Amino acid sequence: MPPIYYFLLGSAFVFGACIGSFLNVCIYRLPEGLSVVSPRSRCPQCGHQIRWYENIPILSYLLLRGRCSRCGVSFSPRYLLVEALTGGLFLSVLYHFGFTWGTPVYMLFASGLVAITFIDLDHQIIPDVISLPGIVIGFACSFLLPWVDWVDSLLGILLGGGLLFAIAFGYEFLTKKEGMGGGDIKLLAMIGAFLGWQAVFPIIFIASLAGTLIGVPLMLFSRSDGKYVLPFGPFLSFSALVWLFFGPDLLTFYFSLFGLN
Repeated sequence: MPPIYYFLLGSAFVFGACIGSFLNVCIYRLPEGLSVVSPRSRCPQCGHQIRWYENIPILSYLLLRGRCSRCGVSFSPRYLLVEALTGGLFLSVLYHFGFTWGTPVYMLFASGLVAITFIDLDHQIIPDVISLPGIVIGFACSFLLPWVDWVDSLLGILLGGGLLFAIAFGYEFLTKKEGMGGGDIKLLAMIGAFLGWQAVFPIIFIASLAGTLIGVPLMLFSRSDGKYVLPFGPFLSFSALVWLFFGPDLLTFYFSLFGLN
């Protein structure tokens, strides 16, 4: 491959890391109802305003060893993780989709999933400010993508949101307990908007499988008497990314198991 190709992939990673730095702000502030624009980032311990050269994605965290330059308090390694993860996803999207409309569309999609994942892990909520505009944007972007037309996107919204709503309603009706929040329903509707209705059932299956493999051991080893609350949003987000990058290959593998390919 020509050197310019590697340069572009590296640029995608750097751009993604910068977006990840902004996502860290969203992850912290959105659940608190705070503006993601102002004020500028500060140390939560001493109030020191983070200077621009202390806020270079990934690099500043490593050089400062994850600490405030004034008081030395440690910052969560999650800041580094979100920046590196988003950078890696942007690189992967460019590598997978090349110079097509799919690249900016799915960079935006991946950014929303990253923010949703970490907010849900912290607060067990999925902000409407991300999922609801995401549904509209996903549907609008379907007019730019040759492999997901607007009919597939609209059906993805209806099937994704409707299916999880039916499951949640049925579970609550039978058990008299809430088993799935409205945020998960809107999230799957957003995923359906971006990926189409064909992705909805595989994503639910992958998310349920991953949730079982991870959730059961956590509940067994937790000290909460089996009442461990495991948010489903991160598993839906993970499954959506798996489908985004490997969906056709997974279908080919699945059908090959039954000799259908």
